[in-house]
Amino acid sequence: MAIPKAEQRILDFENMGFGMFIHYGLYSQLGQGEWVQHINKIPKDEYAKLADTFTAEKFDAKKIVGMAKAAGAKYVTMTTRHHEGFSLYDTRGLNTYDVMHTPCKRDLVREFVDACHELDVKPFLYHTTVDWYNPDCRRDFPKYLQYLRDSVEILCTQYGEIGGFWFDGNWWYKERDWEEDKLYAVIRKHQPNAIIVNNTGGSARGAVGNPELDSVTFEQGRPTPMNREGMPKYLAAEMCHTMNLHWGFGAADFNYKSLASLIETLCSCRKVGANYLLNVGPTGDGEVPFLQEALLYGIGGWIRATGNAIYEGRPCEIVGEGKNFALRAGKNLYFFIHGLSIVGNADVTFGENTEGIRTFRGLGDEIKRVTWTDDGKEVGFKQNGEELMLDCNGYSYGKDLVVRIAKAELA
Repeated sequence: MAIPKAEQRILDFENMGFGMFIHYGLYSQLGQGEWVQHINKIPKDEYAKLADTFTAEKFDAKKIVGMAKAAGAKYVTMTTRHHEGFSLYDTRGLNTYDVMHTPCKRDLVREFVDACHELDVKPFLYHTTVDWYNPDCRRDFPKYLQYLRDSVEILCTQYGEIGGFWFDGNWWYKERDWEEDKLYAVIRKHQPNAIIVNNTGGSARGAVGNPELDSVTFEQGRPTPMNREGMPKYLAAEMCHTMNLHWGFGAADFNYKSLASLIETLCSCRKVGANYLLNVGPTGDGEVPFLQEALLYGIGGWIRATGNAIYEGRPCEIVGEGKNFALRAGKNLYFFIHGLSIVGNADVTFGENTEGIRTFRGLGDEIKRVTWTDDGKEVGFKQNGEELMLDCNGYSYGKDLVVRIAKAELA
């Protein structure tokens, strides 16, 4: 069966490769994660008092978007309204449970979108579909869905060009009719080129939903290869991922993933053609924690050292050993090599020497030259039909890229 032709907006989304997620809301002030209201059974009226102390005094949209750009992220997805029902944008009379009715009195979504436009980063807007604050979500669902559509229409019409919309919450009421066609029609009317995503949650990773959706999602975990044969529409894929164990700020969550792990996860996403959406959770006053900022800059440093392979490379038929894999980009192939060691004096280098031959199979082209993307040095190779053997030297002292990329030029 044939693979459907991808629409241009979906191809453009795939070319972005890497994005940054921002989870920010009233819950950030408590420092116990974004589900603290539900998990700790905080009464709605008591929880809503957090709006009285919401100042966002350190929320600097340009600084945060600048972090994303320095990290190599091509787009940023920001929570405009999470399940708590509080909006970080001016709801223009739909309700008073928004940022304009707090001491902050600033439309943070406006600041965010403007910063993205200024820094040439695509703004994506997260919006919950389930609402713990609005009683109509439980009692009068059709009325609530109209409120939801009206909310999204504000975001579609008042903030300029939006790169995409990222919905989350349909899994809360699986048996209900969410009238998705009507919701997505609002976006197609006002933002026809926007990517539409609706999160399937951690228990239904990669599930295909409404025909208007442009990407499947993988929450946490690792994405799996997509078989697009026979699909009615070409879909992208995206995995969203936390740096620690919470989406919103967790003041006592010190269980951070290592920079090496994040780099390997980014690579594993691109191996199967999925985008990687990595989250930050600002503190209650709107500042990105220093450790999260540092990890972002670390990823950006790796991307700058290894070139454009994660953006332009696409999955191909070539198979490597273990974690190693290849991506194709026009007349070039990129080989992602894991586990190389530092070569040097045994007193200052540690671990097993892992330099040497790395084998790839399934080549259909003749290779004329291979170089490392980080320093441009030649990589020795031997090709025997569909088999390629790369002579991978280890890192020089002072270098360890975690995943090293070799670029092969085709004859």
